Parts: sequence; structure tokens; C-alpha cells
Amino acid sequence: MKHVFPALLGLALLAPLLPAHGEDWPQWRGPQRNDISAETGLLKEWPPEGPKQLWVFKNAGNGYSGPAIVGGKLFTLGTRDGGEVLLALDATTGQELWATPLGKVLENKWGGGPRGTPSVDGDRVYALSGPGTLACVQVADGKIVWSRTMEELGGKEPSWGYTESVLVDGEQVVCTPGGSQGTVAALDKKTGKTLWQSKEWTSPAQYSSMVPAKINGEAQYVQLVMDSFAGISPKDGKVLWNVPFPGRTAVIPTPVVKDNFVFITAGYKVGSKLTEIKAGNQPTEIYRNNTMSNHHGGVILVGDHLYGHSDSKEIGWLCMEFATGKEIWKEAGKLGKGAIGYADGMLYCVDENNGTVVLIEASPKGWSEKGRFKLDPQTAIRSRDGRVWTHPVIANGKLYLRDQDLIHCYAVK
Repeated sequence: MKHVFPALLGLALLAPLLPAHGEDWPQWRGPQRNDISAETGLLKEWPPEGPKQLWVFKNAGNGYSGPAIVGGKLFTLGTRDGGEVLLALDATTGQELWATPLGKVLENKWGGGPRGTPSVDGDRVYALSGPGTLACVQVADGKIVWSRTMEELGGKEPSWGYTESVLVDGEQVVCTPGGSQGTVAALDKKTGKTLWQSKEWTSPAQYSSMVPAKINGEAQYVQLVMDSFAGISPKDGKVLWNVPFPGRTAVIPTPVVKDNFVFITAGYKVGSKLTEIKAGNQPTEIYRNNTMSNHHGGVILVGDHLYGHSDSKEIGWLCMEFATGKEIWKEAGKLGKGAIGYADGMLYCVDENNGTVVLIEASPKGWSEKGRFKLDPQTAIRSRDGRVWTHPVIANGKLYLRDQDLIHCYAVK
């Protein structure tokens, strides 16, 4: 042991000299689809006016698509010239690099345009439009390599359009067309050819994005729809397990998977549910309650606790114990309903109603605020029924926020 402690001390002394870690954000909710950034060295407190604004891009058009950021480029979906487009920007300067048309615009009372976030994989980026066109596009110049429609896969456009952020896994891109041919489909990422569909599961598509997981040592995709959530084999689309879930109106948040446990939640006072998938793919309910009823701002698991906004009971921001469903704290008065992101021990919370952004500690001890500011400028093209619904993204020392046609970039390192 006498040789171990000097070595550890040496590492501790060197640690402050090591560069802070920056990280790309290649898809919806980041590298692991859990909204956890591995970045370090970020601001733990903001100045009174908020972090420094680096740039604002003003021509993204309508939509709620978030950014994917890889190799110094930012990819998102928007609208232009009467159609939906996939946009590429310089992530450092905000300069537009290219724009690729993807077809007609999703029209919606709550604001038209695309909803899903692109997924970047090597030299290609994959994006699903609101009406359901999935396109594979070259990162370098925006040229379309192939495209398919959810209708071709048996899908029917949901009431609020297709909002999924497709998953690229190995040699396949996986999506949720819904319908009689199979709820989930896998396509060859190079050609777009259909590899399989989940024929045993034929529920219509909803608005959640699936997550890859390893449960009991077995790789699978976990997806949530209106009436159920399930684990799907990546090999052939076989349903490994399926659990009923009584969704209402719209089911949106991405599932959270930890070890063999799957947590799902939905708004409209539906609440949440934690299920353990035991050996032999046997699902067992751990709890179901209305403590966390997340509409669409997302929930994040940090350590043993979930954080997000709950619509149930007294509306407010909530910290809940993952294993038990117990409410740890709730804050209803400091910030309105909205979306959440996480990086370097801090939560970035966005008020969907007025664009206020707040930095708080990710702690079960309570709401501990470390700064706030309001998005400025704000869009003039937002629907009367729309809000600031795009989730915040923290990548490579920068905070990215979107309000329809306006994409904001702030320095948070």
C-alpha cells in the first residue's frame, strides 16, 4: 500500500493541469441518449447577465428540432421555401454551410416544421422529417444518398407528425413507423434497404425516441408508444418483452434505462412507471405513480435521482428517487415548465413560456440556483400556440438553444 498512495497523490497533483474535456453531441440526448454530457471545466455559476453569447443564426425557419454537433458542424432541421430542410452550420461561428430540402412541411396548430434531431454517423447524417421522410445525407455537402418514407414501412403520420430522432446502431438505422408491418423498423444505413420490422408489435407510432440498451447482458432497443413499451432484438426485430402502459393524448419522453430497469413517463397526468426486466425477459413492476408526469421536456437520471418537470399535482420541477419513485424535492415557484439538460454537475433548465434559462446544481438537496438569463432576441414567427420547446444542448464548452428560426450559442466553459 505504501507504493499506492504516492502514485495517487501524483495523479491528484497533475489533475488540475489536464485539459478540460469537450464532447461532441452526435444525436438526440447526446452520445448515450441519456442527456448526460461528459464535459468538465464548465462554469458552475453564471454572471448576472448570463453566459457570453457567441452568435445567433437567424434563418432556421420553423420547427422544434434540436442540434447534433460533430466535428465542428451543427446539424438541425428547419423550414425554407415551403419545405422542410436539413441544415448544416459551422458550430463555432454559426455560418451556414449547406441546406438540403427534404420535402413538404408538417403543418400543425402548435407550430409547423420538423421535430426530430438528426443523428450523425461518420460521413453521413440521418434525419426524419415531420411528415415522415427519413433521409441519409452526406456530411460534407448535404447530398442525399437515399431516402425512405414511414408510409412505405406501413406507418401513418401521428397527429403531431413524426417527432422521432432516429437511432444509428452498427450497420443499421432504426426508426418507428408504427403500423401493421411492425412498430419498429431497421434499415441498412448505407442503402436504406429494409432489414426487419417488429411484426409481433404493431402499435401506431407515438412521439418518443428509442434507446439502445443491454439488459441481462442482451442487447436491445427500448421504445415507448401509447399503449405499451417494449424491448426489441437488434438482430431481427423480435419482441423480447412487452409491458402495457396507459398513455393518454400523446406519449413523448424518451425511456430511461439503468442496468435491468426501465423507467418511462408521460404527461397528461399519466405519471411514470419503473419496471425490472428479470432473467428470461420477465418484466416486473417496481412502482407506478403520478409523482413524475413529464410532458415533453425530458427527465435525466443523475446518480440515483431523476430530474425534470412534472405536470402532476402541483406543477413544478422535481427530484425523484429512481429506485423507489419517492419525491425528494419539488420547486414550483422559481421557473415555469420546460426542458432540461445536464453537464458537469449542473442542470440547464429552460422555461418554455418566456425563454428563461436557469443553471442549478444537480443535487437531491434541493433547488440551488447559480444563474439565469432570458433568450434575446426571441423569434417573431412562433405559432400563437407554440413555445420554446427545443431541448438545450451542451457541447464542446458551448450551450446551444433554439427558438424556431433563431439558434443561439453561448460560451459556458
